[in-house]
Amino acid sequence: MTITTAMTSVPKPDKALLEGFRNAPTSIISDNLSRLPGALGLRPFHRGGQLLGTAFTVRTRCGDNLAIHKALELVGPGDVIVVDGGGDETRALVGEIMKSIAQWKGAAGYVIDGAIRDADAFAASDFPCFARAAIHRGPYKNGPGEINVPVSVGGMVVSPGDIVAGDLDGVVAFPQAAAAALLEGVKKQIAREDETLKSIREGRYQGSYGKS
Repeated sequence: MTITTAMTSVPKPDKALLEGFRNAPTSIISDNLSRLPGALGLRPFHRGGQLLGTAFTVRTRCGDNLAIHKALELVGPGDVIVVDGGGDETRALVGEIMKSIAQWKGAAGYVIDGAIRDADAFAASDFPCFARAAIHRGPYKNGPGEINVPVSVGGMVVSPGDIVAGDLDGVVAFPQAAAAALLEGVKKQIAREDETLKSIREGRYQGSYGKS
């Protein structure tokens, strides 16, 4: 069946702007997005480390990964492969080999609204992967699918080129156009929370956190 490709690459943000979000907690990014966006039901399967990159999106029918294979021919360094698999948990969409291909291409990680397999290989790796479940049953490879169109992942809409961040709390995405202003808010909140934690350690906390 047909795999439709809307674009073969996605726009990349300024490197310094993207790196400004390095190690920024998703909870603080989410707070500064009015606590609205965020993928529900996905969890990390990798050993550890932050996910940060730009969304290279895939929409596929439940349990079918032909479009993901096609996407792996196109992804580049820093791309996060964001897969709308309809939330299906009955068949795995990627496993160790597709993880290895994505790493070889320089991709930043996977975000999959569906299942994976070879969970032990992901658990032993720092290559970020967020998904709903793990199951041994393999996928169909018939299509159809779409590449680099807006998708919905865990109820969160992601467009090609959106910045995607993930940590042990989950995954959040936002448009590049919002990144500069968002980063300022994130930096300010990190500074406030660091000061609050310091005041607690030093025994001078006055209850300000509950009022912020």
